[in-house]
Amino acid sequence: MQHVLSVVSQLILLTIVLLLINWIGKKIIKHVFKSNLKISKNPIPQNKMDTIYTIVLNIFRYILLFFWIYALLSAIGIPVGTLIAGAGIFSLAIGLGAQGFVSDMVNGFFILLEQQISVGDTIQVNNIEGVVTYVGIRTTQIKSVDGTLNFIPNRNITVVSNKSRNDMQALINIPVYSNSPFEEIKKVIREVNAGLSINSLQITKAPTVLGFSNLNDGTLVLQVHAYTKHGEQYAVKNLLLKKYLIALNDAGIKLPK
Repeated sequence: MQHVLSVVSQLILLTIVLLLINWIGKKIIKHVFKSNLKISKNPIPQNKMDTIYTIVLNIFRYILLFFWIYALLSAIGIPVGTLIAGAGIFSLAIGLGAQGFVSDMVNGFFILLEQQISVGDTIQVNNIEGVVTYVGIRTTQIKSVDGTLNFIPNRNITVVSNKSRNDMQALINIPVYSNSPFEEIKKVIREVNAGLSINSLQITKAPTVLGFSNLNDGTLVLQVHAYTKHGEQYAVKNLLLKKYLIALNDAGIKLPK
């Protein structure tokens, strides 16, 4: 009975110590990362700093968890070192089971090293598109437009389409009839474009008329495109389409509904 109480007290003390180390460690890590932004002459951008911060924090937590489990097994009398050295089949099974975990860590490391994605980036992985909210050791979290939070194992991230690194295209399709007065339509569009506040709309390349195209349903459209700062393309697309339709209506030009 006395031995059991001794083991329990050791585990409680160990847990308290590790929780204290965890609390102090997180404070130190947070302080170090904040100091970089204030002191460094060329500070790392905030989104990249957030990504590195989450990775370091997770590594720190996993190390503490490993020591806690090791100490727990040792306290209850299990010879961990001998067990690991002697259990060949068991070690093999663990190794095979850990392959996915190691792949996640390695892939996550290179994602960070090569700066493929950062917290806050809009990306597409496989068929999932959204904003990166978290990059961890094992998983990357992407929040879709509808609010769905997707947890993707890092080993499954093979092709990443990052939509936050370059200017993005806003493509506007204006439905027209085959006998519409095309020159008048283009004139109205140019007049609307001339009155735009390019800078306030985050437009980096002024709208230009591309030409005509047929949509999948056979609708004939006149295409106009502009380039915007990343993340602004949808708002610009909707705004320009609204302005074009209002101006064309005011000019008495009939368009398909």
